[in-house]
This record gives sequence, structure tokens and C-alpha cells, in this order.
Amino acid sequence: MLSAEVLGFVGGALIACGFVPQVIRVFKLRSAHEISLLFTILFLLGVIFWIAYGVSFRLPAVIFWNVIMVVLVAALLWAKLRYGR
Repeated sequence: MLSAEVLGFVGGALIACGFVPQVIRVFKLRSAHEISLLFTILFLLGVIFWIAYGVSFRLPAVIFWNVIMVVLVAALLWAKLRYGR
């Protein structure tokens, strides 16, 4: 694996792992009032575009971590719709 790929995997892991505590907190408290719906939707769309970018250029780190992020952001969006009111 090239050193640039390692950087991509480590960077993606840090971003995804940084997002996990927020998702856990929302589900633990059953409250998503502090989460912006617009932020969550735009973030999800951005991550989907990053996946398309990664697929276009065959970038495994970009594809892998953004698929993980889609799952996390989709969970956050679901929580926002369920607990955010």
C-alpha cells in the first residue's frame, strides 16, 4: 500500500471515529434538538458525492470511509427525525 493510501485511510478513520461519539450521544440521550437538520442533510449529500468521487478515481480510502460515514450520518438523520422535535 502506498504511503498516500495510508494517509487516506488514517485520515478517513479519524474523521469517522470523530463522528461516532456524536451519534452515540444522540441515541443515548434520545435527543437531537441541538443537531441541525439542514447540516445533516447537506453532510449526507456531501458524503454521497465523495463516494462518487472515490469511485470515479478508484480511491479505496475515500470509498471505504465515506460508505462508513453514510451509515453514521444516515443514523444521525434518522435520530434527528425521530428525536429532534
